[in-house]
Order: sequence, then structure tokens, then C-alpha cells
Amino acid sequence: MADLHGLYALPPGVDFADCFVQGLMARMADQPPEALARVTILANAATTMGALRRAFDRAGPLLLPRLRSITSVDPGPLVMPDPPVAPLARRLQLGRLIAQLLKLRPDLGAGHSIPVLAQSLSQLMVEMQTEGRDITALEAIDTGDHARHWQNALAFLKIAADFHLRDAHSDRPARQRAAAEAALADWAQGLNLPDGPVIVAGSTASHGATRLYMQAVAALPNGAVVLPGFDFDQPDAVWETLGDAADDHPQSRFAPLIRAAGYPERWTDVAPPSAARNRLVSLALRPAPVTDQWIAEGPALPDLIPATRSLSLIEADQPGTEAEAIALIMREAAEKGELITLIAADSGLIRRVTAALDRWHIRPDDSAGRPLPLTPPGLFLRQVAALYGEALTIDRLLILLKHPMTATGSQVIGRNDILRQTRDLELKLRKHGPAFPDAATLLDWAEKGDETRRIWAGWLAAMLERMTPLARDRAPRPLPDRLVDLIALAEALAAGPQGDPAQSRLWQDKAGQMSRAVLEHLAEHAHFGPEIGPSDFCALLITELQAKSVREDVAGHHCLRIRGPREARLYGHGHVILSGLNEGGWPQPLSPDPWLSRQMRLAAGLPVPERQIGLAAHDFQQGIAADRVILTRAKRDAEAETIPSRWLNRLMNLMSGLPERSGPQALEQMRARGAEWLAMAEALARPPAALAPASRPSPVPPGPPFRELPVTDVSLLIRDPYAVYAKRVLGLRPLPPLRPQPDAALRGQTLHAIVEALLKSRPAPDTPPEMLRATFLSLTAEVLAREVPWPAARAFWTARIEGIADRIVADELARLAEGAPMVIENRGRVSLSGMGFTLTAKPDRIDLLQDGRVAVYDYKSGTPPTDAQIRHFDKQLMLEAAMARRGGFDALGPVDVAAIRYIQLGGEGRTFGREHDDGIEGETWDGFVRLVAAYLTGETGFTSMRAPERTSYAGDYDHLARYGEWALTDRAIPQKVGDHG
Repeated sequence: MADLHGLYALPPGVDFADCFVQGLMARMADQPPEALARVTILANAATTMGALRRAFDRAGPLLLPRLRSITSVDPGPLVMPDPPVAPLARRLQLGRLIAQLLKLRPDLGAGHSIPVLAQSLSQLMVEMQTEGRDITALEAIDTGDHARHWQNALAFLKIAADFHLRDAHSDRPARQRAAAEAALADWAQGLNLPDGPVIVAGSTASHGATRLYMQAVAALPNGAVVLPGFDFDQPDAVWETLGDAADDHPQSRFAPLIRAAGYPERWTDVAPPSAARNRLVSLALRPAPVTDQWIAEGPALPDLIPATRSLSLIEADQPGTEAEAIALIMREAAEKGELITLIAADSGLIRRVTAALDRWHIRPDDSAGRPLPLTPPGLFLRQVAALYGEALTIDRLLILLKHPMTATGSQVIGRNDILRQTRDLELKLRKHGPAFPDAATLLDWAEKGDETRRIWAGWLAAMLERMTPLARDRAPRPLPDRLVDLIALAEALAAGPQGDPAQSRLWQDKAGQMSRAVLEHLAEHAHFGPEIGPSDFCALLITELQAKSVREDVAGHHCLRIRGPREARLYGHGHVILSGLNEGGWPQPLSPDPWLSRQMRLAAGLPVPERQIGLAAHDFQQGIAADRVILTRAKRDAEAETIPSRWLNRLMNLMSGLPERSGPQALEQMRARGAEWLAMAEALARPPAALAPASRPSPVPPGPPFRELPVTDVSLLIRDPYAVYAKRVLGLRPLPPLRPQPDAALRGQTLHAIVEALLKSRPAPDTPPEMLRATFLSLTAEVLAREVPWPAARAFWTARIEGIADRIVADELARLAEGAPMVIENRGRVSLSGMGFTLTAKPDRIDLLQDGRVAVYDYKSGTPPTDAQIRHFDKQLMLEAAMARRGGFDALGPVDVAAIRYIQLGGEGRTFGREHDDGIEGETWDGFVRLVAAYLTGETGFTSMRAPERTSYAGDYDHLARYGEWALTDRAIPQKVGDHG
């Protein structure tokens, strides 16, 4: 057998799996066929093992070597007879420790949930085990210069480490470290040697246990380590500077291994697609400071135009445009039957690209699949878990009712009927509430429907009786109990009316089976966990589901592959798209460590956080070395301008600074090639024909457009006639919000109801102020309890009303001394002779004064209109006075009007009189008659936003009027609509 001993490597840009198999077969050429079966290959991941198996298949008929994962190495049952403890159980045990800590020091966990803290602490314990650190490493940290937070965190860490690291047999990372240490010690002495050649393939030695084992393998007489994406162009002086302090460099994880095992040899003679490009990238990614190296070595680079001829750079304006351009590139590859790989770290970008490809019914092969929390069963379980500790709102209820898992186990009601009943219920709840649905509401609604509705609503009412009390479940409870309750409620909702959970779709398909397995695994170890509240339980559920993903059963296009950055070592060849090259995208931001600062990690001998940046940089270096590469990024995201990825930024800066090597011209050509795809994406998004913007609408419907109009719509008819057209002529109404809020409209309605209740209690003018105040506040409490189901809003509005109660009571007694309320929210009407039109009104209040005249009042929760506003726009109170003069209210008959006044139910609770006399009133009435006549006869069109009070005015029908395609300065041309005969 040819030489198989020591450290080897393959450069970036080659097909790692094929080249590895090629090099191995060349070294086994002089051996019998069965010799290959004695070789053990330790791969870094399951994806690498799969790629190696396919490469061996392409090599022809042969006996396969043994393929294993390097993370599965173990000292063996003779050394450690007990199996390792499940990682979930260990995390839950740490969660119990953290829960005890937070009881004593709640400030230490501010902004973090127990499961999230347990997850990060578990990762820290794994790092300590793989790096061979114990509690003494923590004790060596000097916290004298650190903030109190870090000192407290370290004190707890020592307790956690003493518990977690005590037994080296419990955790697989500790066993892997023990196996590596044993191999390094024993094999050096010739003890317990493997029975055949051992090769470690594809690992970057990303943590201490793996690196130690790779050192042991490289020292074997028949052992080899083959590194992926090794930079053979990097000078020795740079290798000497790499280490833990420069962990963000792409080759930094190789440096300790090289110091221990020597500089690697080439595994094969296969050259990368562009050695010149590899040299350029190697120089661009040098560890800081880089300027002197660029100045010294940059001029020695070859001409950069040939080196970058297969590189394209797409810099889109928006992520959507970036995704469209990528989809076009992948579509062209599919048409030509060429393999292409999209490497992306941003799941959002992947979803955009997949959606864009769906336009042509193309489905790529996505190795990541769909995260389990985003599958129908995963979403269903999350939504059910979110019911605990939160009030059941309309939107939460409808999300559950419309979910494809709900009531799928029922045989008495079909899916179409479920959706129809849910739609009807949604409309009912939107229009009439309540904001927090209850069983009584559902039962009342059921009585007004058919038998199907009664079945559906009866079951739903029973479920609401079960779900409504869950809002009060906020205290910590044992984890097993929470898990049992979640499964029981989810199965009941999935079963449906008279249904069977086993017949539902909840646990049926691949995602359902995987979700059930996650819950069963959680239930098996739940007794280790702490008592947790509903929000922590939701966080734990999402964390456990997030660890799984579901591959679609539908086969993807054989030419189109979507892979993650870590798979660049396997797919960083051929035609590659490196996408989302922005800071925060690739590389992704580092997760904050709540336990150890960077300086504390260095003191403890643990990897610094920048290690993740270095691993991501290595993925980038392998991907950009492929045959043809397209680099993509978006200049802006949804919030602001983006910053190019640090590696792309370095590459562009280096090229821009090498004019003697044609760097600026090469960069411009890269952008030009990318601009071609952006132009195609823009052309694809552009409509085939130019569409003229809509003109400012001013419809003239067949007359008469309406027979009556409430006085409250008159100001709207003056300011925005189109809104009256849409509302009164077309009969359109805005759909009430799915989640009602205690907004200004509800506040106004509630304040009106309070004062109406006070007046209908018929207080006497001589009522003592303190008694009337008590009555007023008592009625306030009753109305708020009935109309406002939000405790915070009730408390706030109660305080506001109590603040103005004295003023309201004093003014009310003064009003009662002047006269008596005769019209309290009673409807009135006045017909316009000869026009077939009636003006209606429902005044807040009209008092009959001692002299036989009346005073017309209107309640305002905001600022009352001024005299100028009343004269030109806000005609309501003046028209109500004119209606009273014309006998529009049965309780009064024709009467003279003494005054119009506004009662402010906010602010200071004052009463505001407004200018009024017969002349102003008559002028207002005559102007109204002329206004209505113009619309009834078709003389005037219903112009959109004719006279808005503010330019920021937003009406309910602006989208129907297509406002934005026209401006307020545009002239409106009346246009007949409908059948005018």
C-alpha cells in the first residue's frame, strides 16, 4: 500500500468526496480488494458520509470501507459500561439549577427564559468537556476587573460545573474527549491499535476532542487525516500567527493541528478550478492587519481579469430582487440540465427563492427541509401551547379553528363545513364581539343556525369552557403536568365533534410522527426539569421542535440544489451561488453568551465566540473557489441599508487597490455580469404593458344615490364625498379588526354610554354633588365592566373619569337647573319637501330649558370643533338645532334653539358654548339643502378627499379610490357610473 500516514489536505474548489475516493483508491491500488474493507473512514457529519458513499458508488464495484462519524468515537463498554445520558435530560437538569438560581437572584435572568439559559449553559458545558476543561479552569478566572454580573454568573457556573462535569461517563462529548485522550496516549505506545487503516475525512478540527483524535490518527503508521478546503497559498509566517486570538480566520482551526502533526501534503494532484482566484481570496482573507500584506504581496498576484472571469457579483436593491435574480439563474441551469448549487445561510432568502421558482413549477432540492416548528403539526402544537397564560382573543381562536389539523378526527362534520362555519363565526365576532370569546356567545350563535352549526358550535363551546380558564395558568407548574395537558388539549382540538384523536391528522404524516416522537422524548425526561411557567414551556417546546426538520416527500429538480454554508466543503464545486453576503446574513451575528465574557473564555482556555466567524469564513473560502461562482447580496433590507459581508468587502477593497493587476476592471466586469441578471429580473417584474395611473375618482351614480343620510355623515360628505358614496351608495363597510383594541373610538362610545346612563337615572337639580358624583362613578364602573374587557384600559379610563368627575357633576347640576333632558340618544328625522330625501339624527342630548327653548349638546372625548370648523365643515350640532326647530324630534315638536354646546368628556371636562343664532342656523340649513340637492340630481360627483382636514388624513376607502396613484392637487372630473337609462 502506498504511503498512508500523517496529515493531508485538499484545496478549496475541488469535489472533496470524489477527490478523497480518488486519492484513497490510488493508495490502495496495490492491495487486494478485501483490503479496502478493513479501512475505517471517520467523517465529520452524516452529509459527508452520504457524499462519500455516492463517490464510492461512482468508483465502480468494490468492497466498501467502514464509514463512521468521528463524533461517535467512544472509550467502549469495558471502560465506560453505562450508556451516555440523553442530552435533553442533562439540559433539563441544568434548567432545574437555573430555576433555583433565579428564585434567589431574578435579576440574573432578566430578559431570558429558563430553557434558553439552560440551552446556552449546556453548550458551555459541552465546550468545556470537548476542550478538556473542568472546574479548575473556572476557578483560574480572575474576575476582579469584571462587572458584578460576570462575577455572579461565574459563581453559579462553578456550582453548575461541579454538578455537570462530575461524572465523565454521563455525556457523549466527555466520552469523546476521553476516547481521544486514550487514543493519543495508547497508540503512541503501541497499545490498543486499530485493526486496520484509519482515515479522518472532512473535519476541520472545530473543537478540542476532535482535534485531539485527529492528532492521534495522524500519528498512526497507517492513519491519515484529510483536511477540506486547505489554503496551500498561505505563507508559513501567517500560519504561525493563527490561533485562538485569530479565530475568525478561515484557516485558524487548522493551525493547532499543523503545529502538532506537521504541514499537510496534497491528497491528490487534482488542481482547483482557478489557482489564481484561490491566491486572490487567500490574500483578501489574511488576518488583520492586512494592509501591509496587501501592499507587499498584491503586486505579485496574476492578472485579475482571467482570475475572476468565472465570478459574477449581483448587488440587488432589495432582497426580493436578489431572490428573483437567483431564481432566474437556477431556472436557466434547469433548462440546460446543468447542476447548480445555491449556498445560503438566510432561511428567509431561501423561502423567497423557492417561491420565485414556483412561478415556473420548479421545486429545488433543499437539504435543510422545513423546520419542524413550521410544519402544520409543529405550528398547531405551538399555538395550543400559547393558549396557557394568555387570554383567548378572537385571532387566537380563529388561528386554531382554521388550522388544517383541527377537527380532522371527526366523522360528523366535514372540512368544508368547518371552514364555512368558521368564516361565519369570524364575521360575527368581528362585528359584534366579544373581544374574548366565551362559551355563552357560541351557544347563542348556535341557536340561530342550522344543525351543522349547532354541532360545530356546541363542540366549540365545550372547548372554550376548557380553554378560557387557561388564561389564569401563569404560575410555574411541573413540566410533566404541562406536557400532559398540552397533548390532551391538542388531541381534543384535533379530534373535533365526536371525533377520535387517533383518526385525526395530528400524528399521521411524517411531520406528525416526528412531532409525537419529540413530545414522547420530552415526556421521558420531563421529571428532570424544573417547574416552569407557560412562556418558558413554549420556549422549551420550540427549542426541541427546532432541532428537527422534515424533508419534503416530493422529489426536487435533479439539477437544482439548495445547501447550507456548512455543506460548502461538499458542494463548493461546479456552478455555485453564494447568496445573502451581508453582515448579519453570512456571517450571521454572534449569539451573546450570558455566562462568560470573551476575556473570561480566554482565561479558561475555551474557544472565543469568533470561532463561529472563522468556520463561516472557511465555508465562504471553499464556496468561492468553485468553477463558476455568483456572489449575491441586497443593498437594503426591510429596515435600512446593509453592510457587505466582511469577506466580500475585503475582496472588493483588495481588487480596487490593485490597478496594476487590473483589479478595478475585473471588479467592474464582475458587477456587469451580475447586472445582466438584475436587468432580467427587473424585466420579469415589469408589466408587459404600461398601466396608466388611476385618475382622481368623482363618480356620479344614477339618481337619487340615497334617500336618507345621518347628520354625522354630513361633514364626511363635505370633506370626503367618495367615502359617503362607498358607504351609502355601494353599501361597503370596513371589516372590523380581528383583534379589537381599546382605541379612541371605543373610548368615545364608552364615555357616551356612561353619560347616557347617568341622564337616564334622572337626577334631580337639587341632588347633593357628592351623591351625584358617587352615582356617576358607580355607573362608570358598571359600563366599563360591561363594555371594556381590558383591565388596564378600565383602570386607566376610570382614573381619567375620576379626575374630571367633580367638574362634570358641577356642570351637570347647573344644566339641570336650566332645564331637563328631553332627548337622550333618541332618533329624529326631517324630510326635505320635493326632494324625496330625509335627514336623520340621534343627538347625544337636547335639554328643554325653562323658557321653552332648547339647548343642543354633543359629547366629545377629544377636542371640540371651533366656530370656524362648524361654519365650514362640522355641521352636525348646527343641523341638529335646525332639525329641532323643524320638529324633527317627537319628544319636543317644533321649538326655538337657545344654544349649542359641547361637553368634553376628556381633558378638564369643561362645557364649551359655540356661536349660534337664527341667521347662522338658517344659513347652515340652506347650504345643506343645496349640497344634498347637488348630489341627488347628479350635478356634482362624489370626489375623493375633496377637502381633507389634514394632508395626513387616512380614510376607510382610500384604497378603493386608489389614492397614491393620484395626488390631492389633481383635478377631479365627474364621471357617470352605473345605468343612467
